[in-house]
Formats: sequence, structure tokens, C-alpha cells
Amino acid sequence: MTIPISRLYDSYADAQRAVTNLETAGVPHSDLSIVANNSDSWYSTDNKKVDRDRDGVDDRAEGAATGAGIGAGLGGAAGLLAGLGLLAIPGLGPVVAAGWLASAALVATAGAATGGLIGALTQAGVSHEDAALYAEGVRRGGTLVSARVPEADRARIEAILDQSSVNLSDRRAAWQKSGWTNFDPSAKPYGADEVRKERELYRTGVR
Repeated sequence: MTIPISRLYDSYADAQRAVTNLETAGVPHSDLSIVANNSDSWYSTDNKKVDRDRDGVDDRAEGAATGAGIGAGLGGAAGLLAGLGLLAIPGLGPVVAAGWLASAALVATAGAATGGLIGALTQAGVSHEDAALYAEGVRRGGTLVSARVPEADRARIEAILDQSSVNLSDRRAAWQKSGWTNFDPSAKPYGADEVRKERELYRTGVR
């Protein structure tokens, strides 16, 4: 029996490393997925510098250093990250995604019965509460990594995914202080400036 394990990351580079580590640990590409906010158009096939985590280093160079890529158009290595594609998901806006969760989200969006990313996550076995938090995290500029693994591998995979991931309970509390109650798929997606401001809060340790 396989179970879904998901984690949210503020930095795409952190999520990228998690995917690379999972691949190295033997998790098949078919059981991995990544969904990253692209409201600020960081994902591009041109030759401009890509610095989504705003650390001054081109993310493509960081990817090369960790053995990962950010898409075939950017010279990505073979693996999940080489299959990134652009999608639009209700409530999230433009995202870059690859893997089983991206495919399931498209199906759920088309059906409209359970709603995009939340529908895909809950159908996979993630609680609705956590699914809403993950969706809100992506909406605000984060990156979601999900893996389907055997129950026996739970502890090992969680240890890999927990590195640099967001504490959902703390993040929910922070959002609620600003008036957030729940993910709303009909809400206007965050724009580029909003995403940058949100990301800057957590990059500098402000909560």
C-alpha cells in the first residue's frame, strides 16, 4: 500500500533539492510530483537570469550543483524536474508543475467537482485541512513536493522531505493572524508583487 507524503517549501531551490534527494533515495519519477508558483514568471526558456529564491545565484546553477534541473528548456537533467510544464489552476494562477499530482490536478480542475489541487491531494489521501494549507502555500509563492511511497518507507521519506520544509501549523497561525480562514479557489491569485512580498517575509525570517 502506498501513501502520499507532501511538504511545502518557501524556496524553489529547497524543493528542488528535496526532489533530487528523493530520486537519489530510489523513489521512482512516476511517484514524485512538484507544483511551484509561477506568478512572477521565474520559469522561462530565455537566457535571462533565473533567481526565484532571490539569493543572487542563478537557480539553474544551483540546480546543476545539486544534480537537478528546472526543465528541459533550461537544460534540466533527466528526471522529474526535466518535465516541468506551465499550468493554470483555479485559485493558484500560473504554476509550473510535473508528475502525478499535476496530472490529477488537471483532471480535477476539468471535472470541477472537487477542485484542482485540493481535489487531487484529497483523492490521493491527503486530509482536506492539509490540502487547503498546501494550496494556499502555493498560491502565496511556495512550492509543493509530493511523493507516493510504501507505508514502510514513511519515516525515511519524511526525513528527506522535512529538510527545509515549512511548518504547516506555524504557517497557518501566521496566515490566520492576517485574517485568512481557508483556501478559496475562486479568490484572485496572487500577482507577482504580492508573491515577492510574501516570499520576502519568510526569506528574512519575518512571520
